[in-house]
Amino acid sequence: MNQTSSTVEVTSKDLHGHGVVFCPNPKMPLWSGHPRVFIDVAGTGEGKCPYCGTVYKLKAGEVVGHGH
Repeated sequence: MNQTSSTVEVTSKDLHGHGVVFCPNPKMPLWSGHPRVFIDVAGTGEGKCPYCGTVYKLKAGEVVGHGH
């Protein structure tokens, strides 16, 4: 496994606000921390952290709700 870049599958339940995830995520070890960034995955189905290179990808078949 490549430590510098990995892919994390997320579901619609993992998204906050308007379809974003936070990186570092709660499952990452504390030593690998960097400033918290918001990554939009709702727009294109995936997003990449500019600090650690982790790719957050919406799980196949997941739908992001945009209801009001």
